Amino acid sequence: MKPSKDDLKNYLKCEGIHILDLMKKALEKQREKTITYSRNVFIPVTRLCRNRCGYCTFRRDKTETPILAPDDIMRRLKKAESYGCREALFTFGEAADQLEPVKNQLEKLGYDTIVEYIHHLCQETLKNTLLLPHTNMGILKFKDLKILKEVNASMGLMLETSSPRLMKTIAHKESPGKDPKLRIRTIKDAGKLKIPFTTGLLIGIGETIEERAESLLELRRIQDKYGHIQEIIIQNFRSKPGIPMENHPEPTLLEMIKTVAASKILFPDVSIQVPPNLNRETSEMFLLAGADDWGGVSPLS
Repeated sequence: MKPSKDDLKNYLKCEGIHILDLMKKALEKQREKTITYSRNVFIPVTRLCRNRCGYCTFRRDKTETPILAPDDIMRRLKKAESYGCREALFTFGEAADQLEPVKNQLEKLGYDTIVEYIHHLCQETLKNTLLLPHTNMGILKFKDLKILKEVNASMGLMLETSSPRLMKTIAHKESPGKDPKLRIRTIKDAGKLKIPFTTGLLIGIGETIEERAESLLELRRIQDKYGHIQEIIIQNFRSKPGIPMENHPEPTLLEMIKTVAASKILFPDVSIQVPPNLNRETSEMFLLAGADDWGGVSPLS
């Protein structure tokens, strides 16, 4: 029997010895005993983005090069291949081709949209290297997902939260693409197209325990209908100097442990990842709470 919303809330609120009981329950649900990872290279095609998330360190207002050129990207891919990488993670700011610098650069390269350009890059990756493309792309229309499906081994989009309330907070008030309805639609469309998919939650951006539980249940409902979610990332907010949320408190280790364990109990059929680069001193703890994947680990980027 799948846990109810009340069950999840109780998991997320438990204290003391009950946390150990929760971790034990999560490990009992874990089907695979092998901890997996993907040796990859990170390719930020453009860091320009229409969203201004309060916690983001990826976005740039200006860059000397609006988008990475094909030759530059191929050099990175070839170097990654020489290091034994097998995944090329292509990412770009959401709706970047609506911004003039990116739009102009795409025109010079002969492309009308960023999706056309990403399709070309993924195609060249498959032709000229042993790497498998994975595109992390922000919200996309069904037709664009269908185009990129042709040249991607898998794709990804973080749900982050299913709560529309956060659209009025410092986290998402300047980020139209973080509307949960739009992100849920994209994840569902990927399911309709049977695209192997990575998604997940961003923990500690102002959501309540109830909203966190509801976000997990939303992903469970999608998975029950489409079955395409292969991995769920439980990512903790980290404060960085200069971001709007630099003074916002980070989630505690115990909060993260409880969320990871609750996720594994709800998703025994899906890999649970906690980004090791954000948790260098505590990452092993999450393995004891049901995490079974480290995601992309790069020798280069």
